[in-house]
Amino acid sequence: MTNFKDKKILLVDDENDILKLLETVLLKENFTNIYKATSGQEAIEMTKTINPDLIVLDIMLPDMDGFQVCRQLREITLVPIIFLSARDEDVDKLLGLGIGGDDYITKPFSPREVAFRIKAHFRRNEYLTLQSQAKENAEITFGDIVINKDKGEIRKKGETISLTAKEYSLLLYLAENANKILSKKKILEKVWGYDYEGYDNTLMVHIRHLRQKLEDDPTNPKYLVTIKGLGYKLIIEDRK
Repeated sequence: MTNFKDKKILLVDDENDILKLLETVLLKENFTNIYKATSGQEAIEMTKTINPDLIVLDIMLPDMDGFQVCRQLREITLVPIIFLSARDEDVDKLLGLGIGGDDYITKPFSPREVAFRIKAHFRRNEYLTLQSQAKENAEITFGDIVINKDKGEIRKKGETISLTAKEYSLLLYLAENANKILSKKKILEKVWGYDYEGYDNTLMVHIRHLRQKLEDDPTNPKYLVTIKGLGYKLIIEDRK
């Protein structure tokens, strides 16, 4: 769940009454880091200083219009920019969105609508971030071997390798705990679900099968190594 309290909001408008109104509503919606600017140049300088998470930008400003400000802001930040404007022309909306704006609200507006749209942008960005992270985490790569967790698929040099369900579960557990020494007891508890005593041979057989399928030289494994007296470790060099 998005923590709005930590988000920094920059409000840019030359009308102090509008700034105060928006600030009051945002405070009620649990935003606490609110900054205000009354000109385009001030907004640009404040953005460099405070690095806001979202900018609400009026188009009609005393020194330059909001479109000019947006163009300059886009050279230093990619955070969402919501335009405020008294102009309801489609051409203005298209221009605002075309130069890097993310939303466009016409005056007169409901302050709560602005607050809700701000929240919507944060939720959407959080969702996209989580989706991106999930996609990145869906694959584990070491050497020429790729584990695709979404598909339950293992590839070596682009070729799919056939593993039994238990071999796959074992490899995945080792990969998700890469570079850690895992005892036989711990592996059996996590992958097989029973105690170590009497089942060490079962694990050894599965380790041997995985090496035969994954290693270029199973007798001298590069990835799935035995740590004598301690257990096993899957080595992935670019992970810690």
